[in-house]
Amino acid sequence: MTRTLLVAPGQRGALPTIRDAIDTSDGDAVISIAPGEYAEELVLERRNIVLKARDPGTVTLLPPSGDQPTLSLTGGSLELHGLAVKCVDHPAIRVSGGKLKLTDVEASSGFAAVIMVGDGGSLDLRTSKIIGGQYGIIVEDADGVVDTCEIRDIADDAVILRLGAQVALRNLTIAGCGFRGVYMYQAGSSSVERCDISQTGDAGIAVADQTSPQITECWVHDTQGVGITVGRGCGGVIEDCKVENTAAPGIQLAEGARTEIREGASRPGKATVGATVARSNQQDLAQVDKLLADLDNMVGLESVKDEVRALIDEIQVNEWRRSEGLSVDAVSNHLVFAGAPGTGKTTVARIYGGLLKALGILPNGNFKEVSRRDLVGQYIGHTAEKAASAFDEARGGVMFIDEAYTLARSSGSGADFGQEAIDTLVKLMEDHRDEVAVIVAGYTKEMVDFLDTNPGLASRFAKTLTFENYSPEQLVKISQFVAKSADYVLGADVEIALLEWFGQIDRDANFGNAREARKLLERMRKSQSTRLRGLGSRPTRDDLRTLTLEDLLHAISGAS
Repeated sequence: MTRTLLVAPGQRGALPTIRDAIDTSDGDAVISIAPGEYAEELVLERRNIVLKARDPGTVTLLPPSGDQPTLSLTGGSLELHGLAVKCVDHPAIRVSGGKLKLTDVEASSGFAAVIMVGDGGSLDLRTSKIIGGQYGIIVEDADGVVDTCEIRDIADDAVILRLGAQVALRNLTIAGCGFRGVYMYQAGSSSVERCDISQTGDAGIAVADQTSPQITECWVHDTQGVGITVGRGCGGVIEDCKVENTAAPGIQLAEGARTEIREGASRPGKATVGATVARSNQQDLAQVDKLLADLDNMVGLESVKDEVRALIDEIQVNEWRRSEGLSVDAVSNHLVFAGAPGTGKTTVARIYGGLLKALGILPNGNFKEVSRRDLVGQYIGHTAEKAASAFDEARGGVMFIDEAYTLARSSGSGADFGQEAIDTLVKLMEDHRDEVAVIVAGYTKEMVDFLDTNPGLASRFAKTLTFENYSPEQLVKISQFVAKSADYVLGADVEIALLEWFGQIDRDANFGNAREARKLLERMRKSQSTRLRGLGSRPTRDDLRTLTLEDLLHAISGAS
């Protein structure tokens, strides 16, 4: 039986390093990795290892030095799930004769190929991102599938299939390459299907040296070279492809090329090209019910809950109509959350993203929270780059911009590029409205002013949800929940005293709501610690769990 091992530095009972887990595994293991950065020498020979982030998107693998790849595999198999893999002067991942499977991985390398697979190995790469590198993916004398991935900002060729490679490229978005998007030579009958290839320094797709590919339903556009070029002696088929705004001719066949070009008519329901476009149409109704139950279990927010349910009902009915071939109006998934801090805006945004994933509207429920510093640059041209990069990272899920109104405020240090960030986001939200849900949040009045900063901004959002301040009774319930989740109970008369306290404090627009309740509980725990230390004997288990009226009064007096 394959062992499951946990890597979590500093956690009792867990292993401190990935290398320790591999050495302990006797060859086969599933290794779950706690959040963090891991700079280790990971050279695997004839091992069958699965590396999984315990929390997807929170684990980064780095090389311990600059003279080797981050991950090397010879024989055996290696699976990565939910990790980031980075390198600088060498490939992030290099495989010789082994099987490599990557899912929801982000990989990069500064001055080398990001992923190299060869010597009879195989590659299975899905729903992942290759961002930055001298080359993106190189496959030689190996088989593979690369499906629903993004490959961006590559200095040279994004994908090279060469010398006996047999690879299917499907549903890829390739953009921003210094040379070619896809280069195939002596690559047999490899295929390129439903790919969006743009912004290349030369050809979008280049075919050479006896390669006979199937290039189907691709969109090649905005390239410095021709869209598709095929060399002498090559065969295969180019079918139902769209080539726009490239060097002339759009498709170039060398003398002696045997490639057949077929102009197929557009078909109803035909999949859109690119990695992040087509909806899955796979609905997890059990997950929808669970997430709605989580929403209902939140304290208060009755109007917000009603609004979210109405949105989900509309989405569900639209999906039913679409499945029956009925017309469906375009619906924006972008929302405005207005209200005081501590009213659950971030939690509701996460639930909303999960609901969109469960309904098949978004490819994943990933949640990316950003602020002004993540979007606004310090010099001309930097802001558009930062905003676009943050947006790309959120595609497929939710982009949550807290205190979004700060984008419209000058930093007071000369030139300010907040308005440029807003303008960039307005365009991206429209161009990719089916690929991401943007949620902007902040104080009610400030959010009204924010929506006036760009003529098209307000129209991008489907609805504004207003989060009201919690009542004193609701704040007591939140206090009870916070205490219970940390293994505390409120002693006699504490709830009555809390109700009185929350009823008399000023709950204006700046009131922290649930944050105030959590801060008060934290002060009560500190007061309890002081009280128990003064007992002169070890407290009982009940003493350790109980927060008393004395603790509350001490916490309140210390805050005043």
